[in-house]
Amino acid sequence: MLLSNITHSMTGAVPLSVDFDSPGDYFIFIFQILFATATVLVAGTVVIGISATRALRVQNRFIFMLNTSICDTLVGFSVYYLGLFDVQEGYPSRRGTYNVLPSLLGVNILTFLFAQFDRYFAVCHPFVYSRFVTRQFVIGVNVYCWVYNFAHLLARNVLPLPKAMQLYVFSIVFFQLIVLTKVVMTVKLYVIARFQLERHPASAERESKRESLRIIIFVVISFLVLWCPSFVNIIVRFVMGRGLTFRNEATNLFAIMARLNAVCTPSVYIWGSPALREAAVRTVWGRLCPGCKRR
Repeated sequence: MLLSNITHSMTGAVPLSVDFDSPGDYFIFIFQILFATATVLVAGTVVIGISATRALRVQNRFIFMLNTSICDTLVGFSVYYLGLFDVQEGYPSRRGTYNVLPSLLGVNILTFLFAQFDRYFAVCHPFVYSRFVTRQFVIGVNVYCWVYNFAHLLARNVLPLPKAMQLYVFSIVFFQLIVLTKVVMTVKLYVIARFQLERHPASAERESKRESLRIIIFVVISFLVLWCPSFVNIIVRFVMGRGLTFRNEATNLFAIMARLNAVCTPSVYIWGSPALREAAVRTVWGRLCPGCKRR
């Protein structure tokens, strides 16, 4: 309690997320700090590794990785506020950010969807893909993910509350369609990676395609597993008036699971791509730890 009072006096009107009355409060607070720091370090490593390596920047699949990793890095920074202070987003909001920080996850939702279509056309229709899906087009798609998400957010914040609630419900329905599309595309990509690529002769191109499909499949599956509990709880609360409620964002287990995507996704990128690992070692880890670079 003493720590809470001291920090409250230092931070003004925003109290901490916990009262430090029990060991669980200390665990939650320390977890949020470690989670935020790990997310920034892992996702930031991917951002720097791709941005500083031209061989990666010119590949469309790494542009999608860069976009989600930028978003994940910002999510990590957002946890320093959402996780450490007494904040409640949504309706009703308490010391919220007008849903600006939680909406960062929405950017990833669209980016993953477009990345799935990108990998599908790259593998199944390579001639059409190489002709029409240029680097500029992919960059435009990634920019669109940000513009659409924040245009939708702006509309919800400027409209009257009843209209904003209607728009929020519409976004939930739209998300259902996206989830269904993601599931269908994930199954399709798995079939392509498992059977169709086996028919191609062994080559570096085949291995590159298999690697990219494996990464996007793992990323989308982890995204759905971590996001769906929060999504289901939101639907239950709005449709049936039930569901679980939490004291704030720091104790909201479902929101924490959703934000875990911000550290899981870049970790999968690093795990699944040797080229990205090499770039990360050369541009980040090797400079911080010269011994890592020699290994």
